[in-house]
Amino acid sequence: MKLVDELFQIYRGRLQGTEEDLDMITLTVLEQLSQKEILGMIKELNEEELAYFFRLYLFEALKQKFDTHDIDHTLGEKRMYH
Repeated sequence: MKLVDELFQIYRGRLQGTEEDLDMITLTVLEQLSQKEILGMIKELNEEELAYFFRLYLFEALKQKFDTHDIDHTLGEKRMYH
């Protein structure tokens, strides 16, 4: 994706590429883009990039759902009175 290449060139010597750095970059980019611009970029993805994009989204969404469920389940067990 062209945007990824551009961001890499901009930040390559400035940041170390830690999760915190990458999270900051992605949040900053998202704040500056409209929904129309984001959808335009998605439409430009080739089939392989689109499959990777969707796979990553599913992975992260499921991970978050399982993490939330585990936390809720653990808290629920602690609240039970026997």
